[in-house]
Amino acid sequence: MAEEAARKLLPAFQTPTGMPYGTVNLLHGVNPGETPVTCTAGIGTFIVEFATLSSLTGDPVFEDVARVALMRLWESRSDIGLVGNHIDVLTGKWVAQDAGIGAGVDSYFEYLVKGAILLQDKKLMAMFLEYNKAIRNYTRFDDWYLWVQMYKGTVSMPVFQSLEAYWPGLQSLIGDIDNAMRTFLNYYTVWKQFGGLPEFYNIPQGYTVEKREGYPLRPELIESAMYLYRATGDPTLLELGRDAVESIEKISKVECGFATIKDLRDHKLDNRMESFFLAETVKYLYLLFDPTNFIHNNGSTFDAVITPYGECILGAGGYIFNTEAHPIDPAALHCCRRLKEEQWEVEDLMKEFYSLKQGKSRFQKTTMSSGPWKPPAGPGTFSSAENHDGVREKKPTKQRIPLLSCPSQPFTSKLALLGQVFLDSS
Repeated sequence: MAEEAARKLLPAFQTPTGMPYGTVNLLHGVNPGETPVTCTAGIGTFIVEFATLSSLTGDPVFEDVARVALMRLWESRSDIGLVGNHIDVLTGKWVAQDAGIGAGVDSYFEYLVKGAILLQDKKLMAMFLEYNKAIRNYTRFDDWYLWVQMYKGTVSMPVFQSLEAYWPGLQSLIGDIDNAMRTFLNYYTVWKQFGGLPEFYNIPQGYTVEKREGYPLRPELIESAMYLYRATGDPTLLELGRDAVESIEKISKVECGFATIKDLRDHKLDNRMESFFLAETVKYLYLLFDPTNFIHNNGSTFDAVITPYGECILGAGGYIFNTEAHPIDPAALHCCRRLKEEQWEVEDLMKEFYSLKQGKSRFQKTTMSSGPWKPPAGPGTFSSAENHDGVREKKPTKQRIPLLSCPSQPFTSKLALLGQVFLDSS
């Protein structure tokens, strides 16, 4: 089902830049009148799910399109190292040139870090760290992060958005705990002022922004509290959790659930409950107060699954949450990787070769082919083989092996899988 859904998204990536349209019709593809203007986050928030899907299906196309989109955003950054808010995916021209860490950009930075951790990809982490330098140089003021013009670095909006509250949690993932805590405490003072985070908060005035006074029970500050508490054990973070539980119960609870707060100044309610309240806000609160939850596993316990190809370790911890707080087990991702059909054919040949080797037999060479999908031409064009571990063939039509396939000695340690493979008795 996941593969079927993802394939319906692939037409969005068929652009001259490789950056996807923001909307795609699941039946017919991209509508002819669809706007080519997409937000930065809408372009850069695929690598976690799509790389996972490529690993589990053996089809590299999902990871490839996600990586090309990331690379094209990287190439489009300004001379001072910042990216804007919205870009035209046909021309590569920036339409909205406000640079910041909040709405329209947020999960792009999040996925560079999480993708780097999940895939052990140094290039993705290097990209984020370079962005992080520019963000600190041009958007950070007294442990707040403002919005600036992406080419000049001049302040365009001196506001804090509630969506930016994920940033301390992201900082904790790269070990920048001191800066994370200072920024978190700034955001926490806003929470205590209103009993929640308004969508926009004017930093110089210390108050809400007109028509942005609402709080739809967003999870970002609680998410950061959970990550930082795991990193520091600071009880201040539990105080935020307690405040959040009490505030949500007191001012948001209604007969049918928990309502969006329309205006934090008088706590008027709206007739809606956003999906992320259950998917993220409640989940992060639960994990903040549940230190023995399996999600927090530090590797001291795990499940050992015996497969025909060796022992597989699962559930050891280090889970990566996607941007909607759904966890992915990195061990399962790598252990359950579906290898391309040709690899298993060559391994069969190797087994036969070693059995015939005793009879002084000789094998001919066999060649591994590359997949048919190619990224759009441009300065950032790269192949999976050169930049990351991946397979280059379409998914086998017939499953030859169990999904859990973990050779005790990886086949890649025996011979090169890319290019030509020569087998003989030497």
